[in-house]
Amino acid sequence: MQNVFVKKTIDGFSFKIWRGEYMFLLAFDVEAPDDDFVGFAIAVKSPNSDKFYYLRNRIAFDYANKEAVNGFRLFSSLEAPIQKFRWLHFPYDPKDGIYTYKATMMHMDENDVLREGKTIELPIEVQNQTIDGLLDVGFTRNFASSQAYNDKFGSHKNIIPKYSHDGLEFQKPNLIDNYSKKSVYDWLGFKAKEKIDYFLDNALAKGNEIKIMLYDFNEPDLLFKFKSFGAKLKAIIDDSGNENKGSSKHINPFSAESKAAKRLEENGCKVKRTHFKGLQHNKVFIEIENGKPIKALFGSTNFSYRGIYIQANNVIVFENEEVAGLFNQMFEIAWDNPDDFAKNDFAKKWHEITQNGLPKMEFCFSPHKDSDLSMVKLADVIKNCKESLFYSIAFLYQTKSGPVLPALMAVEQNPNILNYGTSDKNGKLTLHKPDGSFGLVSFASLSKFAPSPFKEEWSGQGGINIHHKFVVADFHTEDATVFLGSSNLAPSGEEKNGDNLMMIKDQRIAVSYALEAMRVFDHLQFRVKMKEGDNKENYVIKLRKPPRNPNEYTWFKSYYKPNSQKLRDRILFAK
Repeated sequence: MQNVFVKKTIDGFSFKIWRGEYMFLLAFDVEAPDDDFVGFAIAVKSPNSDKFYYLRNRIAFDYANKEAVNGFRLFSSLEAPIQKFRWLHFPYDPKDGIYTYKATMMHMDENDVLREGKTIELPIEVQNQTIDGLLDVGFTRNFASSQAYNDKFGSHKNIIPKYSHDGLEFQKPNLIDNYSKKSVYDWLGFKAKEKIDYFLDNALAKGNEIKIMLYDFNEPDLLFKFKSFGAKLKAIIDDSGNENKGSSKHINPFSAESKAAKRLEENGCKVKRTHFKGLQHNKVFIEIENGKPIKALFGSTNFSYRGIYIQANNVIVFENEEVAGLFNQMFEIAWDNPDDFAKNDFAKKWHEITQNGLPKMEFCFSPHKDSDLSMVKLADVIKNCKESLFYSIAFLYQTKSGPVLPALMAVEQNPNILNYGTSDKNGKLTLHKPDGSFGLVSFASLSKFAPSPFKEEWSGQGGINIHHKFVVADFHTEDATVFLGSSNLAPSGEEKNGDNLMMIKDQRIAVSYALEAMRVFDHLQFRVKMKEGDNKENYVIKLRKPPRNPNEYTWFKSYYKPNSQKLRDRILFAK
């Protein structure tokens, strides 16, 4: 079993590394920092390398000239320390093996000269699969609206079709990241795309059968892979909507989903169109070998341009016959009689995986006659969380009833719970906690008045950008619990839509989803702040030097404010 985290403390300085999916959260704490403490220098040594590389910062204490304020990561953290108590690092070219990080406290004297203070080195081992031999989690990057996208691909915005129904005919541009040599699609699709492609390619290479369930679908490369299975593929594809109200509705014969269904049938594949009572909202692959289900892929990711390349999404792949069997049973019930799915005993209970040595796992498949079957269990976990709750839920602002939203909002106002949440829009949801800090943020991108050294960002076209549906309770404890799947976690969907929801009690999975929640939250929080008025024209962001007079303060002062969200954040991640 690989480490979920590693930690070391030296003379009041703590350094802790949390392992995510192709990412690491580096957390720090300092018991009583002196005023001359100006942040952390961070270096990393990759597997099979003998050299440390210092992470780089976009911002500095001062800029020599206007050209230096260009938004690129120009400044070594040895010269421009990281002024945060946690930092998420994505290795450029992730490899299996041991990563070694070196964190150094940096100090600045009255002449602005930097000196190195206490240093801690920590190794952490990483392997591609999240839990060996059982499951793997993959996230999309959701960075089309980001400084990183600007760095790598500049102003190129024509990477997705303007209209979803044109997706299968869209000609993808050949955009390559010069450093990693990855295409824009591999880079944006990140580990989720890698898992999706491998699932299909591996099943095809073995000559196995495959069953798929699609909601939004317009990705031509995936259609090519599907067609390659021929008669060994069965597909259930959504046909919701009113055919007289636009080609974006799946029922319309000109929709990408309808065109895909026709092309699959022409290639010998078996296709069923349905929408249950509302939507066929599952996003599922099932691999069948010699008549037996052996593997299942599911999650929030629609197999579409926006789903894989623009939105924040996740997939999870199980190499487990019992899990695959549950999804196969759900598929066959939906294939035979989707209109009566809710009446089937299969839809009336949670299904527990009872194999020895596996984490506690339960699965629930909708539609149900009563949404309380799934929603009460989730609400109870939210209500009973002890120290932390992280979540990312699309359409949360649209939730009008049920027990989940009140439970989330109660935690939002609880000063004793560290919580961070994201949604695609805020609607009338409360964004701020009692101490004035953010607990929930919605999508935002940097506008034309982005503060220097940051650059204006692409908004990723119309449509939602945060599409996750997961909740993580107490990720840092042995009771860590995650809910995930395709469900929008609202009563209306649970009672009408074909969907899936999983509960798993496992810290390794909880950490993966917690770090993803923090990645999305931190990315959006800065942009929301700028949108709310901090983005003055000609505004330049700099690192903060030590206070030189009574009306100045240290960069870290707010992290030590009693009973604040920042204080709880600093302590919890590093403890």
